[in-house]
Amino acid sequence: MRVLEELWYGNIDTADYGLPHDQEYKELYRRLCNVEEKLEATMNDEQKKMFSKYMDVQLELLSLEECQLFKNSFSLGARMMLDVMGEN
Repeated sequence: MRVLEELWYGNIDTADYGLPHDQEYKELYRRLCNVEEKLEATMNDEQKKMFSKYMDVQLELLSLEECQLFKNSFSLGARMMLDVMGEN
């Protein structure tokens, strides 16, 4: 149960395992930032506020999706371990 204790005491940060930092990721992130800068340069203040609200809601939605993915993945891992343990 060592892993559960480490998780309980906050010694395991599940967010550290989420993002790839390879060249493909960096290139896509660079392109995203570039497009966002160009888009915002064409907007007036009201459009910028609306776009900011859109981005906030998009981030909330992504957070909910990531949470569900985490729960589903954890559940799958637990089921796999139970299956392996049951084969003995």
